[in-house]
Amino acid sequence: SITDEGELSTVCYRPEGLDSLVQQTKFSKKELQVLYRGFKNECPSGVVNEDAFKSIYSKFFPQGDSSMYAHFLFEAFDTTNNGLVSFEDFAVSLSIILRGSITDKLNWAFNLYDLNKDGCITKEEMTDIMQSIYNMMGKHTYPSMRVSAPKEHVDCFFQKMDKNQDGVVTIEEFLETCQKDENIMHSMHLFDNVI
Repeated sequence: SITDEGELSTVCYRPEGLDSLVQQTKFSKKELQVLYRGFKNECPSGVVNEDAFKSIYSKFFPQGDSSMYAHFLFEAFDTTNNGLVSFEDFAVSLSIILRGSITDKLNWAFNLYDLNKDGCITKEEMTDIMQSIYNMMGKHTYPSMRVSAPKEHVDCFFQKMDKNQDGVVTIEEFLETCQKDENIMHSMHLFDNVI
């Protein structure tokens, strides 16, 4: 039937450079094909701009305002800084998040938090990230969050991470502290078997 042929052509479709993407990621060809179908379903043009990314992301957090966190996430996925996330950008980042080594995952997280990409995380950057996470979770969480919670979280982060107390967290401080923290190490493995 025509429907079966349509489904078959979708299943068999291979984006350009699939072999190259298999080499760049820790996904198999089949996994990449499944990811690509989902990506094309949400982004028929093959790329997503920031507004569309925010719209898609907001579906996961309907109780809060995810726009600021989605902005930060979009910038981390947009590795070429061209204002678009291609399937290749998406697959490479997702591969790191889901299947990367602990160091790869931590480097990716550091890049997310280092908003101006100057190689260190400031209190202002971390405050912006924390505020965006609290906004995304919504005001009506249980138990309800105190207004001071983002600042307290940032203070705790810097107390733990800023080893030389110079007001910034470098990648070295970040990696060293995270790798010694059991809770962080456990959370790094949460998504190991997602796909």
